[in-house]
Amino acid sequence: MSAAFDDSGGRIFFSNAGRSLEGEDEIRLISVGVDIGSSTSHLVFSRIVMERLDARYVVSEREVFYNSDILLTPYTDTNTIDAEALGAFIAHAYKDAMITPEEIDTGALILTGVAVARSNARRIGDVFAREAGKLVAVSAGDSLETVLAAHGSGAVARSIRDGNAVMNVDVGGGTSKIAVCVDGRVAAATAIDVGARLICFAEDGTVTRAEPAGQRFAAALGLKIELGTKLDQPAAEQLTKYMADCLFDTMRGGSPVVDGHSLLRTKPLGWQGEIGTIMFSGGVSEYIYNREATRFGDLGVALAREIRARVGQFGAPLEAPVEHIRATVIGAAQYATQVSGNTIFVSPPSTLPLRNIPVVTPAFSFGDEIDTANIASAIADELARLELTDTVALFVSWSGSASFARLDAFCRGVADGLGPTLGQDKPIILAGDGDVGGLLGIHLREETMVTNPVVSIDGLELKEFDYIDIGAMLEGSGAVPVVIKSLVFPQVA
Repeated sequence: MSAAFDDSGGRIFFSNAGRSLEGEDEIRLISVGVDIGSSTSHLVFSRIVMERLDARYVVSEREVFYNSDILLTPYTDTNTIDAEALGAFIAHAYKDAMITPEEIDTGALILTGVAVARSNARRIGDVFAREAGKLVAVSAGDSLETVLAAHGSGAVARSIRDGNAVMNVDVGGGTSKIAVCVDGRVAAATAIDVGARLICFAEDGTVTRAEPAGQRFAAALGLKIELGTKLDQPAAEQLTKYMADCLFDTMRGGSPVVDGHSLLRTKPLGWQGEIGTIMFSGGVSEYIYNREATRFGDLGVALAREIRARVGQFGAPLEAPVEHIRATVIGAAQYATQVSGNTIFVSPPSTLPLRNIPVVTPAFSFGDEIDTANIASAIADELARLELTDTVALFVSWSGSASFARLDAFCRGVADGLGPTLGQDKPIILAGDGDVGGLLGIHLREETMVTNPVVSIDGLELKEFDYIDIGAMLEGSGAVPVVIKSLVFPQVA
C-alpha cells in the first residue's frame, strides 16, 4: 500500500486489496472552526485523534486547545462586513493559538446571516485564500443553522442517550433557532426573528443599530426606536418581554405576528409530542446559564432574564448544553479517507476530480417495490431542509434485490428529485455503502437516459454533514480515492 498527501492537507491511502483503508491505526489532525455571523465571529482550534474502525476512521479524541475571543462582527456599512478588521482578528487568533495557517490540516468555515450575502463573499474569500483547500465552507441558512446548533449543543446526542425528545433553542443576536431532536436526528425545526442584537445601544442608551425586526417590536409597543434615540430600561424590558413571549409561542408551535409581519423565517415547528428536556445555546445562553456578566450594548441580559422566567412554565426540565455560544461552529471539520473500488461508474471520466460535495441522506424506502414518486419526494424534502441548491452526493444504503424494475424506479426518482436543482450540466453523484454503484450508474446513463455527468461510487460509510472529495480514477485499479470531511460534534457524557 502507498500513501500520499493531497494539496488540501488530507492524507490519502490507496490499497488494491479492497475498498476501505488499511494501514495506520491512528491519525492526528489540527482543526479550526470559524464562525462568521451577522452579530458575532469567533474561532475554535482543536486537536483531533482519529482511529481506524472497520471501513473508516472515526474520531476517538477531540481536544479544544484554544477558543478565540468573541468578536462583534465589524461592518463598514449596514450590510457589508469589514474584511480588513475581520482579517486582523483572525490573524490575532492564530497568533494567540500559536498556530500558523500552514499547520492547519482541516476545518469548517460557517457563514451565517449577512455574512453569506454576495457583497461579502469575495471579501471573506480573500481573508481565507491561503486555506481555501483545507476548509469546508458552509453557508448556513436558517434551516441548516438550526440543525448545526442542535448537533453542536449536544441536543441530538442527548436524544439518543436519554431516549426522549430534546428541544434546543439557539438564541443569537439576530435570530433564534428551535430544533426538536429525537433518536439522534432533528425531527422538527423552525427559526424566528428574536435576538439580542435586534437593537443595539451605547452606554447612555443611544440607539446605534436597529434591525427591521427590532423596529417592528418597538412599533407594536408604541415605542419609537431610531438611530440616535434613547432606549431606557423600562422600554428595554417591554421589548424583551414581548420577544420572549413570541419565542415561547413559537416553541409551542405558534406563528407569532408582530406589527403585521410574521416573525417566522421558516415553517412553524410542527411538533405535537412531549418534550423531555429543553436546553439553550447561542450567545444569549451565556446569560441564561450565568456564564457571562459582561454587557455588550444589546438586549442579551434582559432577554435571558425573561427566558429564564418562562422556562418553568414550559413543562420540560432545563438542562445545560455541551456547548453554548460556540454550538454552531464547534463541529470543526476533519478528514477521513476511504477508497471506492470495484463497482463504480464514472461518465465521462473528466468529471473527476470533484471537491467539497455535501452529502445528503434522504429517507429512501426500499420495499419490495420502489415508488419513484417517493424517491423524488425524499430527495426534494432533504434538499429543502438543508437549503442546498447546488451539486450534492446522495447517500444510498441500498437493500433488497437489484432487479431491473427496482433499479429503474429508483433511478427515475433520482432524476426527478435532482432535476430542478441540477439542470443539464452538473453531475448526478450517488455514494453508497453496498456494491450496486456500478449498476445504478449504468442504469442512469443507459436506461434513464440522463444527459448529466454521472458518478456512482460505493463501499463507503457516510452521514449527514459529511463533505466528500472524489479523486480521479486510479490507473490500473479502477478505484477512486474519496476524502471524507465530517463535521465533528461533541459527545454527551
